[in-house]
Amino acid sequence: MSHPQVAVLGPLLLVALAAVADLVLISFSRSERAAAILAFAGLLLAFAALPVAASYAPRSASPLLVVDRYALFFIGLILVAGMATVALSYGYLRESGSGEIYVLFLLATMGAAVLAASDHFASFFLGLEILSVSLYALIGYRAPRTALGPAGIEAALKYLVLAGASAAILLFGMALVYAALGTLDFGKMAELIASGKGAHGAVWLTGLALVVAGVGFKLALVPFHLWTPDVYQGAPAPVTAFVATASKGAVFAVLLRFFMQVHAQIVPSLALVISLIAVVSMFAGNLLALRQTNIKRILAYSSIAHLGYLLIALRARGPLAVEAIGYYLAAYVLTMLAAFGVVTVLSSGEHEAEELDDYRGLFWRRPWLAATLSTALLSLAAIPLTGGFVGKFYVVAAGASSSLWPLLIVLVLNSGIGLYYYLRILVAMYSTGGEAAPFSRPRVSAASGVALAGLVAGVLWLGIYPAPLVRLLRSASPAVATAIR
Repeated sequence: MSHPQVAVLGPLLLVALAAVADLVLISFSRSERAAAILAFAGLLLAFAALPVAASYAPRSASPLLVVDRYALFFIGLILVAGMATVALSYGYLRESGSGEIYVLFLLATMGAAVLAASDHFASFFLGLEILSVSLYALIGYRAPRTALGPAGIEAALKYLVLAGASAAILLFGMALVYAALGTLDFGKMAELIASGKGAHGAVWLTGLALVVAGVGFKLALVPFHLWTPDVYQGAPAPVTAFVATASKGAVFAVLLRFFMQVHAQIVPSLALVISLIAVVSMFAGNLLALRQTNIKRILAYSSIAHLGYLLIALRARGPLAVEAIGYYLAAYVLTMLAAFGVVTVLSSGEHEAEELDDYRGLFWRRPWLAATLSTALLSLAAIPLTGGFVGKFYVVAAGASSSLWPLLIVLVLNSGIGLYYYLRILVAMYSTGGEAAPFSRPRVSAASGVALAGLVAGVLWLGIYPAPLVRLLRSASPAVATAIR
């Protein structure tokens, strides 16, 4: 490999080296503090290497990976999610001697980063499996001080079985695409489709539909969403945060690159399917969340609705759609990390703070944590001065540019429905008649406090001063629509 290729792969290589170093460390020392510091340092160094990689981009780092500004943006977002979950996990585990979880976080982050840079179905599948296998173990992770009981193992088994089935569907779809076009490379697919070879046959369309179905499971889109509330509830809180943010962001990044390069949005049958999935996901996610009393399940159903909103931008075309998805995902990742971060720091070894009653009167006991969760909920509800508002405005603009008016009407209706269950949590937190929850909440660790403060600052910054991120996305968005090789 040449020096430029090593430079553009620097962030991925540093995460991989950190995982190996952490594995060696925990073989000799059971210090969770040392394992957490090493994991965080590795992710921070990888994030610091992004400007160096950007100076050599765009470049094909291998036959399977392409590193451009688009890929680097999503890799940076994934690294931020990884650093936040590592910081939150340290306070959550409370020196339990469970350093293995940080190795799993690093491997999952590396798999997600590979997805963001994938330009080939082989790297798509490899990155997805590195991510998924790590998540199997993370979801069922049982540290001595966690209070999840059998629910964690049940959640891991559900995810394992359903993820295996979805991987088989995805592989079969890739095989059919290869049978139709004779290549697994996104750029070469785009060239063949532009020349009219195999782009309208039944094999191509069936393969495309199966790829969408396999990815739909990873994104928890209806009707592939049934695992989501159970897994979110059964997994440790910081793991749930990672599944809800980095995992979905990485999968959506590679899906968007594939769709934009092969112009899948213009296939009428596929456009209709995506529109239907978007509508059903928005309604199902919001309506099912209305009757929930478990915070994790409310956020799980909320995430289904938010991915439905994102599909509207995916249906749109042009650089504006890429900008809308990038901005929305950035705001969504920071917001969900902040929300699950509060759940994490309120949880202890004896009790997982996930029921609505656990948050009654929280403002009068922990005002700073109540303000953090309030900011996250207001962002999810797309209230002005938060990143969620600007992100949803961007999605509406992308949909309007492609005249997707029926989908935008559904988005507005569902945004109104979503306000109800977000307000339920806010009312509970600020109520004066609630009694203190019958379990002791541990003191917020310094690492968790800094992580939450940074996430809240990011959510507000994206809502108040979006210009820097908009400029970054505008420089990255043209690259995804053009094959580099």
